[in-house]
Amino acid sequence: MTKQEIQKLDTNLLGHPKPLFSLSMVEFWERFAFYGIRSLLVLFMATTISKGGLGISTEYASAIYGIFAGCLYLAALPGGWITDNYLGQKKALFLGSFIIALGHISIALSILSTPIFFLGLLLSLLVLDFLKLALL
Repeated sequence: MTKQEIQKLDTNLLGHPKPLFSLSMVEFWERFAFYGIRSLLVLFMATTISKGGLGISTEYASAIYGIFAGCLYLAALPGGWITDNYLGQKKALFLGSFIIALGHISIALSILSTPIFFLGLLLSLLVLDFLKLALL
């Protein structure tokens, strides 16, 4: 086979490699969920329980959001190290997608109890960095 024939077999969508579409969709939905959660996080925590929120004071809700956002950026170093040295790109994508789905389900079920909400935040925090780094 010539180099052109091999490249033709490896491309499907507008001349791009076949896995590019699925990787783009993973990245799109991960970022959609991430920014959707971040934009509503403080509002949800500060809203009273009678209106469907957690009833945390605005100061504590803002502090929790700040800690969450800061830890997202700090967790990139150990997340990248784990991805590179133990998981590899494919396993990190699969495992990360599964765990982040569990995290988002936990956040959605947070109406049942507050610890479920924080479990969802923790799962999202732990996974977002090595999932994001595996996509690079």
